[in-house]
Amino acid sequence: MLLVMDVGNTNIKTGLFENGRLKHSWRFTTDSRRTADEYGVQMESFFDHLGISTRDVDGIILSSVIPSMNYTIEHMCQLYFHGQSVLQVSSELNLGISILYDHPSQLGSDRICNAVAAYKTYGGPCVVVDFGTATNFSVVGKKGEFLGGLICPGIMVSADAMVERAAMLHRVEFIKPARVVCTNTREAIQSGVISGYVGQVDYILRQIEQEYGEEFLVIATGGMSSMIAKETDRIGIVNPTLTLEGLSLIYEMNR
Repeated sequence: MLLVMDVGNTNIKTGLFENGRLKHSWRFTTDSRRTADEYGVQMESFFDHLGISTRDVDGIILSSVIPSMNYTIEHMCQLYFHGQSVLQVSSELNLGISILYDHPSQLGSDRICNAVAAYKTYGGPCVVVDFGTATNFSVVGKKGEFLGGLICPGIMVSADAMVERAAMLHRVEFIKPARVVCTNTREAIQSGVISGYVGQVDYILRQIEQEYGEEFLVIATGGMSSMIAKETDRIGIVNPTLTLEGLSLIYEMNR
């Protein structure tokens, strides 16, 4: 059984694969103050809940955008998964795609996983839009070239920044109101945040297609992907576990 972990700025997304298929997935809150033992005990509790032994894991792969946490996670794996080593995703691994990036070592490992999974599963050309703490767009060519992309503030980050800077505004639930033009502050914030973000996504995707002169299949992943996909016809596929699937594919190519 393969354990995959994607350490993001907000959550650590975790999955268990068996024979290339995702059997279980769950999330931890990312907290750099936690120790290897704290994460290990939490991990064991999930395994106990599923009725699975940590000894059933015979491979571990890690994607991380927080380098300071890598040692903690690796140490946790050694302690709680019986000395197993951890394969870390980087541009130097066999990925099955080529990376046309000025400095490949600076490309986020989560974006690498998304690009690999998108190309291997759906083909190219495609654009992966990952709605996380940041929203990133990753553009993959028809021959599996990672062409580049762009990074925007995530929808929650943008909304939180607005509320923190404006004394009369407050946090709201992300639900689209019935009308774009609203007659109360709560719905006005909801309309502005959601409609504005959908407009941003549509504009960026349109600009990408104009730049390359062709249509791209758009795959959305990340926590807010389903909500945004409902509001635009630009997104063709929503796959919440795309990053985890990419981790599994990369492990198989490098085991």
